[in-house]
Amino acid sequence: MDNSPSPQPEQNKQSTLKFILPSLIGVLLFMTPIPYGGELTIPIALLSDGLFEALETQLPAIMTIIILFATLGSIVAKTVKPKWITDSPFFTNLFDVTPFWFITRIVALVLAIMTLFQIGPVFVHDDYTGGLLLGDLLPILFSVFLFAGLFLPLLLNFGLLEFVGALLTKVMRPLFTLPGRSSIDSLTSWLGDGTIGVILTNKQYEEGFYSKREAAVIGTTFSVVSITFSLVVLGQVDLMHMFVPFYLTVLIAGAVAALIMPRIPPLSRKPQTYFNDQSGDDQEIIPAGHSPLTWGFKQAKKRASYNTSVGAFFRDGAKNILDMWLGVVPIVMAFGTIAVIFAEFTPLFTWLGAPFQPILQLLQIPEAAAASETMVVGFADMFLPAVLGASIESEMTRFVIACVSVTQLVYLSEVGGVLLGSKLPINLKDLIIIFLERTIITLPIIALIAHIIF
Repeated sequence: MDNSPSPQPEQNKQSTLKFILPSLIGVLLFMTPIPYGGELTIPIALLSDGLFEALETQLPAIMTIIILFATLGSIVAKTVKPKWITDSPFFTNLFDVTPFWFITRIVALVLAIMTLFQIGPVFVHDDYTGGLLLGDLLPILFSVFLFAGLFLPLLLNFGLLEFVGALLTKVMRPLFTLPGRSSIDSLTSWLGDGTIGVILTNKQYEEGFYSKREAAVIGTTFSVVSITFSLVVLGQVDLMHMFVPFYLTVLIAGAVAALIMPRIPPLSRKPQTYFNDQSGDDQEIIPAGHSPLTWGFKQAKKRASYNTSVGAFFRDGAKNILDMWLGVVPIVMAFGTIAVIFAEFTPLFTWLGAPFQPILQLLQIPEAAAASETMVVGFADMFLPAVLGASIESEMTRFVIACVSVTQLVYLSEVGGVLLGSKLPINLKDLIIIFLERTIITLPIIALIAHIIF
């Protein structure tokens, strides 16, 4: 029974407005599709694209400076140990990293400098390796992280997640073993960008709203590929005319994977404990006397009432940006570059894809040998399967490759790198297993639908 004192009418009105207005702006920015340039996008992606285009030529140098700053900050934190770092939990967490992540930052800096100045072996700074990361992917992350980080408090701090969580818990819990609020993470990824979904999930995990298992499931299962990138993949394999059947296939296969993945290792074995031993959040337990709607509204107003300062809003946003720029970017550069070097200049992924050839033959997919090379290469970069598959003659096979590449989700050059750079309880071994499991689960479903369509 909720015995807390009833708020005064004026306080109640203020709390309601604090919940509704910022949350509506957040929904508008992150989840409202708008037509632009003949495609559907969201305002936050539009802002990111505008900044990317304005700074496109300078961004590789800017990203190198960011990686340099992250590395120097870690060196200072481990040697000089100034008070502005040691007295601040935020800066301590940002710069005083473990030896493994410290080495990762050094590797990222070396790779970024070699790529920026075109020095050293060509395979490091080639347009499809270091050049791809520093020239294409990291600049996109720069602008996405800036605007997503700055405006993320609109989704997090004003009650939207509490409201949606109470409404959808009875759907998300039995189906996906997740809190109702996780639906916002998925929708944000779907309409905007998978990295934004990871950022949102990581922030809520740090604040104690998700357990380790829930956060790991959401980050690897619900940070879906955006509609925008799906169109890019389809364009590469020359199947733009099949967008509707393609995306319906992706949604069906992705939904089946989302039902299965939380119930099998490694995700099922993640502990139901919370970040930094927090006690967790029980706001989605609806007490007697409340409906999901009334309880969600009450909790949303309570959360919104905590926000009293515009300055605090922008400080939170600035911390989000620094956390992503300095914490995540070096990891994406290091792991992403090394992965695409292996993909482009060694037969590693061809060997790893070989076991899929008999599976594809069993599923009666034409040109199975060529298609098998694309099955695992997506772990390095999300676009590589489409690049390799574009030369395949069979339209059905190109359709299968495009669908599988989008449902695999955890490529190292972007979402996978962001996951490793976050606080989420996911390591490289987990990512490899999850990638293979998602491929094995979704491939037969996609093949079945492809046979129906073609």
